[in-house]
Amino acid sequence: MLDQPIVPIPIRTADRICEVAWFSDLCGEDTEFLSVRDPARATFAHCRDIALAAERLGFSNLLLPTSYMPGQEVVPFAAGVAPDLQRINLLTAIRCGEMHPPMLARTLASLDHMLNGRLTINIINSDLPGYQEDAELRYQRCAETIQILRQAWTADRIEHDGPVYGKLSLSTDPIRPHQQNGGPLLYFGGTSDGAREVCAQYCDVFLMWPEKEESLYANMQDVSQRAARYGRQVDFGLRVHVIVRETEAEARAWSRHIMSKFDPVRGAAMKNASQSSWSLGVRRQNELRTEADAEGFVEPLLWTDIGKARSGAGGALVGSAEQIIDKLNRYMDMGMRAFILSGYPLLDEADYVARLVLPYLPNATLSRLQGRLPEPREAPPGGQ
Repeated sequence: MLDQPIVPIPIRTADRICEVAWFSDLCGEDTEFLSVRDPARATFAHCRDIALAAERLGFSNLLLPTSYMPGQEVVPFAAGVAPDLQRINLLTAIRCGEMHPPMLARTLASLDHMLNGRLTINIINSDLPGYQEDAELRYQRCAETIQILRQAWTADRIEHDGPVYGKLSLSTDPIRPHQQNGGPLLYFGGTSDGAREVCAQYCDVFLMWPEKEESLYANMQDVSQRAARYGRQVDFGLRVHVIVRETEAEARAWSRHIMSKFDPVRGAAMKNASQSSWSLGVRRQNELRTEADAEGFVEPLLWTDIGKARSGAGGALVGSAEQIIDKLNRYMDMGMRAFILSGYPLLDEADYVARLVLPYLPNATLSRLQGRLPEPREAPPGGQ
């Protein structure tokens, strides 16, 4: 636990709010028992049900992840569910390099119109499927992709000259998104210096995976200082699993339940199937487990065994409603303004979080607070 006084990190959103998001596991990892894959939960229909439930339950955003695994792919899935959603934002994960940036800008602008301005983007800087790429190439490709997206969404022309995408000179007439003042917000996470520099220079929300409080606080200070060198401020978010019940004993019992059929060989195989399984961030999540006690807790409430069978965020907050609410408020005191939560199985745990936690948090939508949505146009006289 952080033993120094919490001094809020300089951030973009000064209001003490948090954007509370849920997660639809398009990558086929939704399950009741860790290391046991359930193909019935990898279908379009099931992932759509999660999206509909998240909106009905009052979550502000929904993360749609990408990975070269069984399941659904992000952009077609988002376009497919867009007509069914009215209020919730979709945080769509986009891996840089998979699509030529001007066409990516157009694709995302079209999706933003389908969602009436409720699109947010999670920029992914990982290797392309099937490759292990040079890190500097990935950072450069990522930076150029964001530069082109920003020009496409805010300027009259794309004028670009970089080592990855070369010279581009294009009109942006076909690419304008529904959102204004910069277009969709860009969320970005990363452990390395190169990744943090990209976020500090270009992105809007720096996403972190579970860590001890002192490590999270140090990461926030570091990225905030990097952003300040570019004359910018960013917001901070945490991607973490949650097991919440009326009592801590009930929550811990469910953590044991979902591990009750765990097979280490099968779990490792599922984890290593992910495109990000060898990333620096995942290695850090693995290291965190070595610091945990016999039950997998690395600090009060923070349980790390969930990372034994999945890549990405490898920790869960496990506790009573009061404990989880207090913990999230501590994170807000540090300066966090976005939480991306999940629990297994996703539909069942969304109900618990919505009932026991969500009503007691200042839930908001960052893109709306930051003026990205155009003002509604007044109807002309006579209703014409």
